[in-house]
Formats: sequence, structure tokens, C-alpha cells
Amino acid sequence: MLKLLTRTALAAVAAGALATTAMAADYSFRFQSSDPAGNPNFVLQQGWAASVKEKTGGKIEVELLPVESIVAHSETQDAIASGILDGHITDTSYFAGKDPAFGLIANPVGAWASPDQMFAFMYDGGGKDLMNELVEPYGLHFIGATTPGLEAFVSKVPLNGVDDLKGLKMRAPEGLVQQVFAAAGAAPVNLPGSEVFTALDKGVIDAADYSVFSTNQAQGMHDVAPNPVYPGFHSMPLVEISMNKAKWDALPDDLKTALEESVRGFANAQVAALAESDQKAVEEAKASGKVTVTDWSPEERAKFRSIATGEWAKVAERSDNAQKVYDVLTSYLKENGLMQ
Repeated sequence: MLKLLTRTALAAVAAGALATTAMAADYSFRFQSSDPAGNPNFVLQQGWAASVKEKTGGKIEVELLPVESIVAHSETQDAIASGILDGHITDTSYFAGKDPAFGLIANPVGAWASPDQMFAFMYDGGGKDLMNELVEPYGLHFIGATTPGLEAFVSKVPLNGVDDLKGLKMRAPEGLVQQVFAAAGAAPVNLPGSEVFTALDKGVIDAADYSVFSTNQAQGMHDVAPNPVYPGFHSMPLVEISMNKAKWDALPDDLKTALEESVRGFANAQVAALAESDQKAVEEAKASGKVTVTDWSPEERAKFRSIATGEWAKVAERSDNAQKVYDVLTSYLKENGLMQ
């Protein structure tokens, strides 16, 4: 997995790792990731943790733990509120069971064509304020957002547009993603990530919402499903970096600013590193002659988004917070020419 990231990309993200270790930190925080040790995302997150110490002049030290180290990935929010953890780096959709608004803001399927679009919404379109309205009642403060990028789509059969999704047996995570694909005519099923390759290989499914192109390639997905869609048209998860609100409130303003800046810098570096890995993997896949990479036309992407927005509206009906997310999100998309 680590070979997915070039030495240059890793060095750029983890430059903070050379920060002086002799300094005694004024604040020591324990964060848990939703990614396992060794995963490319976790490696990059470790670079962020190291950069925090450097950026704050040694005043803040973050210990980053891999998924399940202290609590389950879906329990970090409660653990932060109770002081078991100080913060987390995690997919916000894991908390959709508490409020469907978390699922809608975490992955409004079909909304974003690039990470830059999502980041613009978060920082200039009201997304950050929305996130804090959602998490602060649970005892957290949202520092900032990152993402691995737009996920590619894995398929055994050629997919040239929305019509090809009809009847497609595919793996999709429970919630909004599955709901949207069902509305598009596909036949989505729940499968853990660990079973996707075998299910594709044995013909149990013909396609899968799984991960970014380079991860799919490294895990052999294209050996059994040689018709990926790249760039993806469907999923780009919001990964939040949040911490205990009381501990955030106790920080001096300069350290709050440093933390926010560290997250924005990390997000840009993570996106660049994984995009570089993806591009290299795409070139290798095409050169092999065994993989056909398809890029959907703007018209087909618009069709899929139209279906998705109908499902967003259904989620909005499930809570007041979800309705507010829907209203702010759709207004922003329309005002910026990102939604018909």
C-alpha cells in the first residue's frame, strides 16, 4: 500500500516530521483515525500530526492512533465528548445514525467534481459553520476538512453512462450512496471492503463503490474488474478533523489559528499526493492493455447528479438539521453554477 505514494509526495506531506522533539508541549492531544496503520491515508495523517508540533513551535503535540485503537470507528464522537479521546480524523458519514444531516454533508453523492469544489464550500460557502452546528451539540469542534479525493468506480462491465447502471449488481455502502444507486436503477448490496475483491472475482457483483483509483489498482481490483470509471462520478467523502470542544475553547487564539492552518495545508497536500498516485496508476493501467478506463461525459454526470439530488431531498425530510444542510448546499451549488 505504501508504494502508492511517491517519495516526493510523502516528503511533502510529512515534512513536519523533522520538528524538534526536545520541546515540551503545552498541550498533548490523542486523536484516533478511521484508517488502519500502514494505509496511505494514515501515513499522510501522521505527517499532519507531526506538522502541528512544528507549526505551533512545539506547544501542541498530537498522538495519532490508527482505527479501533481505543474505540470502534463509529464511537469516536462519543469518546471525544467523554474525554477518552481528544479528537479524530474520520469520515463524517459514520455518524449518520445520530442525525441524517451527517450523512448528507459528508457525501452528497454527485455534488462535487473535485476536492477544490468541496473545500470552497466548506470555507467560503457555509460548510464549516454547518459542521460546527452539527458537531458542537455533541461536545466537539470541527477544525477543518480533508478528503482522499474523488473515488473511482470499479466495474467488470463497460459503463458509459447512467443507463448502464440499470440492473447492475454492485457493492455500495449503506446509506445515501446505496440509496442514490438504487434510484438510478442499480441493484446495490452491502458488503464489507474486505469481501469486494472476492465478490467481483466470483461474479457475485459486477461493480463496486470502493476507493480511489490507485488503491483499487494496488489491491488488484482491475485484474477482475477491468472497466473502471475515472475520474469517478459518485463519491468524494468529507473527512473531518475535529476535537473536544472544551479543549478547543481553552486554546489561545494563535494556536487555534495554527491548527486550522495546519489542516488546510494537510488537506491540499493529501489531495495532491493521492492525485499523483492515481495518475501514475491510471497510466500504468492503460499501458497494460488489459484495462479500459472510461471518463463519463458532462451530460452523463449531470444525469447522475439529477438523480442524486432527488435523494438528497428525501434525506432532508428526516431531520431539521438535514433540511438545513440541504438548503445551504443546494443554494451554494446553484449560485456557483454547479447544479442545473
